Amino acid sequence: MSTPHPPHAYPYRQPPGPGCEVCGAMPAAPVTVRGHQGMVVVMRFLRRRGVLCRTCGLAVARTMQADTLVRGWWGALSMFITPVTLLLNLGALSRIRRLPPPATAAWRPPLDPGRPVLRRPAGLFALIPLAGLAMLLVGVPVLVVIGTSSEPAGVHYHHRQNREPLAVGACAHNDGDWTNQDLRNVPCDSPDAQFEITEPKDGYCADGDYMARLEYSVNGRTSLCLHPVGN
Repeated sequence: MSTPHPPHAYPYRQPPGPGCEVCGAMPAAPVTVRGHQGMVVVMRFLRRRGVLCRTCGLAVARTMQADTLVRGWWGALSMFITPVTLLLNLGALSRIRRLPPPATAAWRPPLDPGRPVLRRPAGLFALIPLAGLAMLLVGVPVLVVIGTSSEPAGVHYHHRQNREPLAVGACAHNDGDWTNQDLRNVPCDSPDAQFEITEPKDGYCADGDYMARLEYSVNGRTSLCLHPVGN
């Protein structure tokens, strides 16, 4: 009479994990690598999803990155979609690199990873659009800042254009500073009178005097001196 074997009488083995779907080697992990192609008017979004070992995963990721670097820029929207695609692939590359080298024999040859992307002609070619995109991203904010900072000066300039020009012997008051003069005519007996308008001698103002900007003269080309009242 046979005695039934008790439960778990035989050693239990965990079934091996999935092997690489390209070469069969293990360990392998599911990864998703994306690509993009810009074609002026239309565009293509590419994706390769599968269980890959470290060697085949690097080959797929590098090929997809290199193709995107060359073919991903040819469109207005693609100029911005391509960098996003390349950045998303960094996560997949990080996961692939964390895999240890294959520990089991492959049932067919793995893919060739080739050289890193930046050591390929595609990496050098990509420097051109990347540099243009970087200049665009940096240049636009700089122009906005310059335009914003120069706006008050433009407002003062147009405000000055509506004022009477300064005349020798008259008096003036400066509502601005010496970097951005804002001079206006005032009566010499007024408490607002700060400067008496004088002519320069031999092209120079006297010691302690200031020089008014050319636009305050009648013809816009004559230099005028500002002599502090009371000196």
